[in-house]
Amino acid sequence: MDVIVRPTAALSGSIGALSSKNYTTRYLLVAALAEGTSTIYYPARSEDSDAMRRCIQDLGAVLEEDEEKAVITGFGKHPKNVKELNVGNAGAVLRFLMGIAALTEEVHFVNTYPDSLGKRPHDDLIDALGQLGVEVEHHGGRLPMTIRGGKPQGGSITVSGEVSSQYLSSLLFLTPLLEGDSEITVTGDLKSKVVIGQTLEVLEQAGIVIQASEDYSKFRVPGGQAYQAKTYTVQGDYPGSAAVLAAAAVTQSDVTIRNLSPDSKQGERAIIDVLKAMQVPLTHENNDVRVQGNGRLQGLEFDGDTATDAVLAMVAAAVFAEGTSRFYNVENLRYKECDRITDYLAELTKAGARVEERQSEIIVHGRPEGVEGGVEINAHYDHRVIMALTVVGLRASQPLRIKDAHHVAKSYPQYFDHLKALGANVEWVE
Repeated sequence: MDVIVRPTAALSGSIGALSSKNYTTRYLLVAALAEGTSTIYYPARSEDSDAMRRCIQDLGAVLEEDEEKAVITGFGKHPKNVKELNVGNAGAVLRFLMGIAALTEEVHFVNTYPDSLGKRPHDDLIDALGQLGVEVEHHGGRLPMTIRGGKPQGGSITVSGEVSSQYLSSLLFLTPLLEGDSEITVTGDLKSKVVIGQTLEVLEQAGIVIQASEDYSKFRVPGGQAYQAKTYTVQGDYPGSAAVLAAAAVTQSDVTIRNLSPDSKQGERAIIDVLKAMQVPLTHENNDVRVQGNGRLQGLEFDGDTATDAVLAMVAAAVFAEGTSRFYNVENLRYKECDRITDYLAELTKAGARVEERQSEIIVHGRPEGVEGGVEINAHYDHRVIMALTVVGLRASQPLRIKDAHHVAKSYPQYFDHLKALGANVEWVE
């Protein structure tokens, strides 16, 4: 389905932040890898987290869920042999489970999104698993693929961090379960280091011991460990909230988002500091973020590697800022559900924004007067692109029609419901 976004002068009201997708998928996985029963309070419900739910159950976990919590009895280090797994369009879920699949005899990962996840590369993780004696049959580093494992041994592993930190996370979930100790060396410039911090945080909560160098270039993982069954509480999600906060920043607004911890290790928490630097009236007290927007923003420069999943929302806000904004160190945006530099900027240009593309930079020449709109937008099946383009549509002179906007459900199924509750003029159309 498509969404039509019409110009909206003002937003007001209060919503609760979505539960974190990144933490939910990690907690679901460590609960499945534990022997015993774990409880996860306030897990996210989205296509990505549901993909993890589905796959861990296929691998032998037992999951019972109500509105407040998920209760999971894990399979430990002995996942069930299954013929195939379908991760949908969830790249992180695929990569995490490529590691866990090494504990089974053979798993075939199907390719149900050939125009999105099916285009994304996984070569660096395939190479690393090969160093553990795991055979991977693949198509140029992409789906579909078959993993033949069984009894991988620990040892010395080298993995590139140049494209994605998810390859390293996959190894960090797997190697504690192997018989021997492992040493992981990361080559190149590791992307999204802050997300590795989240992985290590969850592993520690699950009772796993890992020794990491300060720069995350080397890891020593004792083998023969066991995940412990625990109780977890999922925190509020900054990546999804970033788009709502950006929407409040570019309009006349009085919007509060609840349950966003100022102490969170989510890198996308930087949206708070970025909006403040753009001179948006904003307070963050008692887990509540309140934006009293006046539609006036100042341009800035920002290192986007620390907050990958909030960059598109930041760029959307910068479209309406005074002066020029520069978001640098963002090349890994090219390896997401779509090329979030080339594809996103093409659609922004179509809407009337003035933007420039570099290999690892996005440059925005602000238009405080707003953009023309009045066009149909291709969001490239990408939830982050859909959310960010919606922000732009609120300040366009003419409506924007965003194609296939239902793919927002990958991470934030309630996104348009929340915006409408705040007063946004958005409408679903066939």
